[in-house]
Amino acid sequence: MAEIRSTLDMVLERAARMAAEAGDTQNNDEKIQEGMKTAALYMRGEDVDLVNTLNNCLEEDKSHFQKGIVRAFLRNIILPREEDDQAGSNRAMQGLLEVGQGEGDLLSLFSDMKNILDRYIEHKKQIKQQLEEQFAQQIEMMEQNMAQQTGVSMKLEPAQHPKFAEEWLKLQGQLNEQYGQALTQFKEQIEQRLGIIT
Repeated sequence: MAEIRSTLDMVLERAARMAAEAGDTQNNDEKIQEGMKTAALYMRGEDVDLVNTLNNCLEEDKSHFQKGIVRAFLRNIILPREEDDQAGSNRAMQGLLEVGQGEGDLLSLFSDMKNILDRYIEHKKQIKQQLEEQFAQQIEMMEQNMAQQTGVSMKLEPAQHPKFAEEWLKLQGQLNEQYGQALTQFKEQIEQRLGIIT
């Protein structure tokens, strides 16, 4: 009977430890979510003092809260769709600088990251222009054929060629993968500089 009781006691103790650990994990997840919400407010342009908010966190919650903020900001640093589509990335970088309290290494990383984003836009424009030039001759032949068949001359754009969209999507995918990998490497370096362990 003593063996059974001691086994039962061990099981109950283990269950109590597991419940306590689950509670800690839930609290950590809540703090990460709070950090992400704070970053979202900042991204929307609301008046958020990130440094003060972090400093007012309880010491045991601070790292999880900061992790949430950093994760949210890093998710907002993306490859731009258009040339003037970098405001969100710039705002996120500014927020990360505040969280890092102006750490010199971060400035250098963000400068390099900004260069990557700018080069991505330029590279994307060049590739699209080259693709349009490749399809220009084929479009010219299509215009001539249509004029002969219908008797009406039409002016078509290279993007109207049936294969253009397919080829452009393929090239864009390759470009996004290449620059996306570079961006991911910078994001990992930023997490390391800020002491974020994912």
